[in-house]
Amino acid sequence: MVDTNWQSDLRKRGYRLTPQRQLVLEAVDRLEHATPDGILTEVRRTAKGVNISTVYRTLELLEELKLVSHAHLGHGAPTYHLADRHHHIHLVCRDCTDVIEADLSVAEPFTETLRERFGFDTDMKHFAIFGQCAACAGKAAAAES
Repeated sequence: MVDTNWQSDLRKRGYRLTPQRQLVLEAVDRLEHATPDGILTEVRRTAKGVNISTVYRTLELLEELKLVSHAHLGHGAPTYHLADRHHHIHLVCRDCTDVIEADLSVAEPFTETLRERFGFDTDMKHFAIFGQCAACAGKAAAAES
């Protein structure tokens, strides 16, 4: 699955779509919210010789070029997703660790309040809200009854 936009995006910036870059981009695309270790595992399905430092260097470059974006969804390594996907807030369930993507529009009243009261412009694409998903809340309620 070669995405020619990746090729042209890289070429416009003076870079080539090397096999390693393509494999990392494909892994990020397939996995959606993946840590570098998860991306490495996915890349090694095709290219056994790739190491973690190659993945980190590639992710760093791809983020500089605005092809991937990262978010911190808890303790540990950041997770990566393609930057050309719509920007969203991450809702992370503390029980099952599922990640729900919510459109930024749900946070507009909050971000507007921050802008008006504090003059603070938020970067919500790196934002995660922790709580409990509907399925886990349902299980907890059923266990209490």
